[in-house]
Amino acid sequence: MAAAGDSRQGGALAPPCLDAPPLRVVLDTNVLLSLWAFVDSRFAPLRQRVECRAWLALTRDDCLAEFHRVLGYPEFGLSTPQQSEIFAAYARVARVHSEQPQQVCALPRCKDRDDQKFLELARDAAADWLITADKALLRLARGKKLQGLFRIITPQDALNTLG
Repeated sequence: MAAAGDSRQGGALAPPCLDAPPLRVVLDTNVLLSLWAFVDSRFAPLRQRVECRAWLALTRDDCLAEFHRVLGYPEFGLSTPQQSEIFAAYARVARVHSEQPQQVCALPRCKDRDDQKFLELARDAAADWLITADKALLRLARGKKLQGLFRIITPQDALNTLG
C-alpha cells in the first residue's frame, strides 16, 4: 500500500489529466481522511482525479482548520510529522475559496452544525458536487432545496461516475 502523501496507489500512477474543465468538488473531512490519511485504495481514483487536476478540490480556511485538527486525534495514531505531511499534501492540490458570493441563496440547515460549512462552501464556490459519507448531509440530498446548486453524493457514487 502506498504511504500517505504518495500519489501512487497500488503501484499505478494517476491517470492522465483531461482537457475538459475540472469538476468542482468539495470533500468533507471524513472523505479527506480516507483519501489522504488512510489511503483507502478503494477510493484512490478520487484522489487521483484531484491530484491530476481533473477535479478541482475546493476548500476554505475553516474546513482546512477542521481537517488539520482532526488529523491530530489520538485514535488515528498519526505522528506530528505525518499529520503535517498529510495536511500539506492536500493543501497543495486544494484551492481555498474566500470570495463572497454575488447572490446568496438559502440553504437547508444541516442537523450537525459542524457540517453546515461544507454546504456553504459548495454553494459559494459553485461546486458541482459535495462528496461525503456523512448521514446528516446525505439526508439533505433527498430534498429539492439544493436543486440547481450542487449535488451531495457519496464517495462510492463519485467512484461509479468514473466507469
